[in-house]
Amino acid sequence: MTTNEARMRAPRGPYAKSKERRESIVAAAHEVFAAHGYRGGSLQDVADKVGMSQTSLLHYFPSKRDMLLAVLNLRDTVTGDGATRDPEETLVDAVIRQARFNETVPGVIELYTVLCAESVTDDHPGREYFTQRYERLRLSYLRSFSALADEGKLRVGVDPQRAAASLIALWDGIQTQWLLDPTSVDMAGCLRDYLQLLILPE
Repeated sequence: MTTNEARMRAPRGPYAKSKERRESIVAAAHEVFAAHGYRGGSLQDVADKVGMSQTSLLHYFPSKRDMLLAVLNLRDTVTGDGATRDPEETLVDAVIRQARFNETVPGVIELYTVLCAESVTDDHPGREYFTQRYERLRLSYLRSFSALADEGKLRVGVDPQRAAASLIALWDGIQTQWLLDPTSVDMAGCLRDYLQLLILPE
């Protein structure tokens, strides 16, 4: 694609400005929800961060729920959500890579931890998102552990289904400890140690 073609395809005029404003609102909501949670963070907090009225904010997002879903989608875009990886990359390397990357993205771990904890409460708009996310991750890791078992690389007695759920539980717990004191917790190291207990050395 030439430079001129790229310019022709890029959003222009009012649409471009609307898109930029929407992105700035989602980024502000990300900060607010990460710091205060969905219930604690208000639409006014978000409006104040982007320098606009709450009425104008509702022009872009008709409800707080809509804004939350946009923030969660942003999170998945930033982190990739662990959904895909290079076929040549081992499970251990993929987990370590994702864990280290997450540490470099401001607010991502805070947002996830706060909203995930809140989502277990009644009628939380993020409940379905986190329920589906856990189901997807368990299935993904189950496939990986099952493949290792079929290849004779999983230690005897390790159940792939429980190993998948335990990996997610460990990851979430380590992230919470890291948030409280990043200097004393090695997230990637802890995850690596756990996986090495399950997977036979090459």
